[in-house]
Amino acid sequence: MTILVAYVSRPEGRAALDKAIELSKERQERMLIVNAGPGGQQEDASLVPAFEVEQIEEQIAAQGIQGEFKQFVRGKNAVEEINDLVETGDISILIIGLRKRTAVGKLILGSVAQEILMTVPCPVLCVKAAGV
Repeated sequence: MTILVAYVSRPEGRAALDKAIELSKERQERMLIVNAGPGGQQEDASLVPAFEVEQIEEQIAAQGIQGEFKQFVRGKNAVEEINDLVETGDISILIIGLRKRTAVGKLILGSVAQEILMTVPCPVLCVKAAGV
């Protein structure tokens, strides 16, 4: 089985990764960390820079965790990529980070976390960053 982590380069993404590391050690499960963006002409702030991907891969390897980091930029949004991975992989749990948003922010931008919770066919663990 595999623990899937939806990762973004923000405190809530770090909280999700930290929880996944903890669970991976406890359950002796492999980790798959995923970061996705639609790509295109403009720069996507949700995409993790290469140096950070390397740091995360080194961190999980140093802790003896089997896992990998996948980054997708192929026209799909993060929810579509996560759903594809859940449907094709042996995922035991998906871990996502949450952040506080205003009502207007939710209305205008929607909520990726909400869409994940409503569509992903596996257990989902939501974590908050410290101090949030």
